[in-house]
Amino acid sequence: MATPENTTRVLIAGGGTAGHLVPGLAVAAALVDAGVAPEEIHFVGSNRGVEARMVPAAGFALDEVPSRGLPRSIGPATLKAAWGLLGAARRGIAIVGARRPGVVVSLGGHAALPGVVGAVARRAPLVLMEQNVRAGAVNRLLARFARASAVSFPGTDLRRSRVTGNPLHADLVAAAEARRGPGGAAARDAARRELGLPLDRTVVLVTTGSLGSKRVNDAVLGLVERWAGRDDVAIRHVTGRRDHDAVLAAAPPPGAALQHDVVAYEDRMPLALTAADVAVTRAGAGTCTELAAFGVPAIMVPLPIATRDHQAANAGVLAAAGAAVVVPDAELDVDRLEAELAPLVADAGRREAMATAMAGQARLDAAARVAEVILEVAR
Repeated sequence: MATPENTTRVLIAGGGTAGHLVPGLAVAAALVDAGVAPEEIHFVGSNRGVEARMVPAAGFALDEVPSRGLPRSIGPATLKAAWGLLGAARRGIAIVGARRPGVVVSLGGHAALPGVVGAVARRAPLVLMEQNVRAGAVNRLLARFARASAVSFPGTDLRRSRVTGNPLHADLVAAAEARRGPGGAAARDAARRELGLPLDRTVVLVTTGSLGSKRVNDAVLGLVERWAGRDDVAIRHVTGRRDHDAVLAAAPPPGAALQHDVVAYEDRMPLALTAADVAVTRAGAGTCTELAAFGVPAIMVPLPIATRDHQAANAGVLAAAGAAVVVPDAELDVDRLEAELAPLVADAGRREAMATAMAGQARLDAAARVAEVILEVAR
């Protein structure tokens, strides 16, 4: 999809997953709010990722590039993937040359590589966006070429870092502001009514990503069995699609005093976060950002196979602030979950202190902050 030269003011490179793409879409919307015309913002991303659907739906143009990450182990697939990356890089160079953007923005991940290589090869100004404390490979590889790095956490290992926060979709920001504002209690009660959760119980939200976590699900099922007689707790258990049927089969039948709602995927996350008193989660950047935005204290179980153990690093920042309790994945079972969660359920004062600490980590204006950095570099 070609456009006349010099019409692309900002080229946003990356996607592949919603965790990378959604912050980029939030920044694109903030750039429009700052006066950049939508047709001056262009995305380049993988033809295997979520961007093919989400970018056009948001009203922006997209160039798709064949792209995939390198395998973790060396083998026949490595050569094929490397050859594919080389072709994608060439395509990225051609796109940047044709569009001549005023600035290229990297969202990180392998889907950003073609556009970022194009920026370096064509000497276009480059801005990096990094969601995690420990930066990903693409951003680290090309950080020395960047004019600025917009990071989510202090101490992120990239040059020329500016702590902007991790941009959230506008709907999440609006819901978070409502939950944290003067009418927060009313917003919480309204969210609970819509989700079918009781107004007078401590609500525990369990969510571990779209696939879920068997270890977390098993620990929660054990706790549900132990707490079957409790009428002061409600658990909204987002299992992930992979284990949903197994969890449903293993869950105690309805009729217990404890309310245990099992869903495969939470497509109403603003409501769930508004309703929750405490969460049990992984520690991906998006999850950390959302918890902070809504001020929900958490027991965090970092994914042990995350690249560079970045989830443990993310969780560590929140734990150091007094906002979260961190449990290593290998140590989580029903006994440990109960030992950590029961005191939080019992002590509203402790939950409130943790919620305040969690909210203190939020930057609800992150999208505008990143947009400001981008426009500074473009100028």
